[in-house]
Amino acid sequence: MNTSTHTAVLVVVLIALAGAIVAWVAIQGQRSLRLRRRFGPEYDRAVQEFGGRTKAEAELLKREARVARLNIVPLTPADAVRFSQAWSALQGRFIDNPTGAVAEADRLVRELMAKRGYPMCDFEHRAADISVNHSSVVATYRAAQTIAARDARGEADTEELRKALVHYRTLFAELFGVAPEVAAPKIRADSDLPVPSGSSAG
Repeated sequence: MNTSTHTAVLVVVLIALAGAIVAWVAIQGQRSLRLRRRFGPEYDRAVQEFGGRTKAEAELLKREARVARLNIVPLTPADAVRFSQAWSALQGRFIDNPTGAVAEADRLVRELMAKRGYPMCDFEHRAADISVNHSSVVATYRAAQTIAARDARGEADTEELRKALVHYRTLFAELFGVAPEVAAPKIRADSDLPVPSGSSAG
């Protein structure tokens, strides 16, 4: 092989390599953009938690693959009615028993998740699973859990408990996921949620 042929081959190889690098960068960029759009603030939280974009995206892709294997189903009409009535009842009990209502809200949310097909693992696992299809409510779920943990230690006041119930309600409404012909639960607006005497609404 003469020098000119060798040079030509080298140029072709370098061009092909450069093309492959450009294509790889483009694919990575598209993947990052897709994950950012799908996970929203959860994407940034994962980057911070895992110390970088590469590890964070690997985790988010793992979540997608895991949830894709789950059999997530809508509620049946009968279950929709039962859950809706259960939520209305617990919300009505908040003013007399804020702690009990928040604990019941947590239990009802977990029951709803299980009924729809989410596995009942530890909290972080549940939050990760929810983030795949319901990224907009993961932050509220974490906020509710934080307040519930404070309450378990006797550190949460009634206003915090009210906020926790609002957070659980947001998640509950998002996960309700019934067929179009089934009415979603009628959930009170924030301003209508009872506030125990001695606390201030925020």
